[in-house]
Amino acid sequence: MADLKDQQHPQYAKDRTTVNQIMAGEPSDHALAELGRLLIRYKAFPGARDIQTDLQKVLNLWGLTEAELYAKTQVIHQTGTVYQNLGRNREDWS
Repeated sequence: MADLKDQQHPQYAKDRTTVNQIMAGEPSDHALAELGRLLIRYKAFPGARDIQTDLQKVLNLWGLTEAELYAKTQVIHQTGTVYQNLGRNREDWS
């Protein structure tokens, strides 16, 4: 049987910075949206265990389940303003 090894995510460095900012901040709309986005990105990813652990720590710190987070972010995204004025002219689907 092949030995499974953790992979390096191509967005790891940028995402690590984002996670550090989320951990140091408050649950603002932007932080909640970023937390949800990163949870989805890393949920089944075979690697980046530190990011996965820290995202779960933030959920626990903020007293949220994933379902509660996603309900909140759905409302946030319905306004369509969470990522406006951030200088992002590209989509981040990786």
